[in-house]
Formats: sequence, C-alpha cells, structure tokens
Amino acid sequence: MRVKKEIEDSSCKLKWPDLIKGSLISRYQRFKADVRLGNGETITSLCPNTGTMLTCSESGRTVYLSYHDVPSRTLKYTWEMIDMADSLVGINTGVPNRLVKLSIKAGKIKELSGFDSIKSEVRYGTNSRIDLLLEQDGEKCFVEVKNCTLVLDGTAYFPDAVTSRGLKHLTELQKEVSKGNRAVMFYLVQRMDAREFRPASHIDPAYGMELEKAKDSGVEILAYDVKIDLKGISINKKLPFRL
Repeated sequence: MRVKKEIEDSSCKLKWPDLIKGSLISRYQRFKADVRLGNGETITSLCPNTGTMLTCSESGRTVYLSYHDVPSRTLKYTWEMIDMADSLVGINTGVPNRLVKLSIKAGKIKELSGFDSIKSEVRYGTNSRIDLLLEQDGEKCFVEVKNCTLVLDGTAYFPDAVTSRGLKHLTELQKEVSKGNRAVMFYLVQRMDAREFRPASHIDPAYGMELEKAKDSGVEILAYDVKIDLKGISINKKLPFRL
C-alpha cells in the first residue's frame, strides 16, 4: 500500500496522507514508537520528533500513522498525530516549515506579508541554515520556525528539553538584526488547546534568558496555533507571548 502524496489546497491546509488509526504502546529511543493497530497487530513506527514529547506521548492514547512503502525505509509507518484529552496534536516536526511557508505565500500571516521571494533552508551565519528567507526589494527577513507541542494549563512552552541548537539559532538571528535585517523566531503550536506562549525557562533557563535578550535586540517573536483534524492542518490564530 502506498499513501497519497501530501497536497495543499486553496484553504491553506496541509492535507494528511491516508491515516491509519492505532493505540500507542510506548515511545522509545527517541525515533521509535510501538503501536497496536485496529486489527490487533503491533508495529514499530518512526517517531519524527526528537523532543521529550511531554504532554503528547501518553501510552494508550489513539494515534494516527501514515504508511510509506519505500524500499529504503526500515520503518514503513510514520507517527503523525496523537489524540490528547483536549486536542489532536501534530507531532511530526517536518510539518511546521511546510505549513508556515504555505501560509506566508497565501498571506495568512500578516506580520510576514509583502515579500515576493521565499526560500527554504538557506545557508547563513556560522554553519547554519535558516528555515525561511523572505526577500523584497533588497529587504531580507530571516525566519526560524520551531515546532511546539508542550502545553500545560493552557500555556504552550518551548523547548521541551535543553536545546543547544535552539540557543545557537537565537544568537544567529541577533547577528542578522545587527546587520540591519529583520529576524523572526516563529513558534508553531501544533495543537488547539493553548491560550498563550512562553519560553520553557523551567526546562532550559539558558534558552529563556537568550530569548529575552534576542527580543530586546530586535528579534521578532511570533507564536501561532493551528486548526487540526483528520483531514489536515492549517494556521489558525496568533497567540499572546509572555517572557
């Protein structure tokens, strides 16, 4: 069986490939998850998320997988979503960049409108790649996109584990601001039960301090949640940000 290719539609929704329902047994070794399918079969799925997945990896929860019959893949299934108490949660970290790029092109993110060029994975800084580079008449805007799945009592947090890589991205963005360019830290909350966004300083104090420094230096901070269902995922609304 081969799934349909993920497509985009006029509503700016990224449509899921054909989904297979199952029940999460456990997630382990970061990249693996054992899932019991509806027919009783137990399979091992790729977990495309390197974080701790706090609040979105509870055993026994319903999960949704895609299937990829590619000879080079050892794990044919990919874990796409989990059904938590208050929201479906998208756990695939490959989704945010594609969704944010699509939404910018369609003018769904007003803070990032007006650019006639948008490029992905452009080299910049010290051995880094920016997720999205927007350009218009010589103006450059560097956009780093982060996947956020950790929500506690209505507050979305990032990161869910200590991240030296994320810290480096904040310093690189500050350097671009010092050159006269725009720089944006964009947090995509892949669930619908958050009312606000905050840095997870209780998990990674250094990241929280650096984010505050970046904001004071002129790095713009945006956080958006999504609309997510079994058909697809789309940008929803801007969330308030608090340090």
